[in-house]
Amino acid sequence: MQTDAAARILAAIRAIPRGQVAGYGEIARRAGLPGRARMVARLLSHNDDPRLPWHRVLRSNGRIAFPPDSPQFAEQIQRLRAEGVRVEGGRVRGMRAAATVDEQVWGFSD
Repeated sequence: MQTDAAARILAAIRAIPRGQVAGYGEIARRAGLPGRARMVARLLSHNDDPRLPWHRVLRSNGRIAFPPDSPQFAEQIQRLRAEGVRVEGGRVRGMRAAATVDEQVWGFSD
């Protein structure tokens, strides 16, 4: 059974537009769970939905969280590049995180 918190996290991940990224902490905040970045990471570590755009979720510094020699690291880079995201040395370059709902609606965030 999926909890309400898990459902909100998954919805926040699904809402990241193609070609954009967001940090674990940002996803937690968007899901109404500020400070719960580890919950986001834990949920993603158990993901079995192949349609979930997990590859758009990064560390807050724009780095991929997987070890550089892991297959997941290579897959995340490949998926991001396929969406036009510039990745160098395991870090997304030249892109800010996807806009929050407040930024999209009001032009600013809280």
